[in-house]
Amino acid sequence: MITLTVLYPNKAGAKFDMSYYLGKHIPMVKKLLGSALKGVVVEQGIGGGEPGSQAVYSVVCHLRFDSVEAFQKAFGPHAATVQADVRNYSGGIEPVIQLSEVKLS
Repeated sequence: MITLTVLYPNKAGAKFDMSYYLGKHIPMVKKLLGSALKGVVVEQGIGGGEPGSQAVYSVVCHLRFDSVEAFQKAFGPHAATVQADVRNYSGGIEPVIQLSEVKLS
């Protein structure tokens, strides 16, 4: 099992449209990736490690797949569509992407 993690840095003055993200972007991703997508978790940052500090990331999304190959096969044909939609909710925030192997769940 692998996780594709998409992290949106918490930048001063940047706006993130969570309603659009949850109501349009994530459903589109689910539809396009189909059964290859095994699960999705979306988290909204509410604070940092120190009391009262700002979260490093405003939004974190975890997408689960059986393997890197399964992710690439499902995402490849739709990459341009998914990436083009980022501007509709991100307020100019460029996401940080990480691919990880799940060791414990």
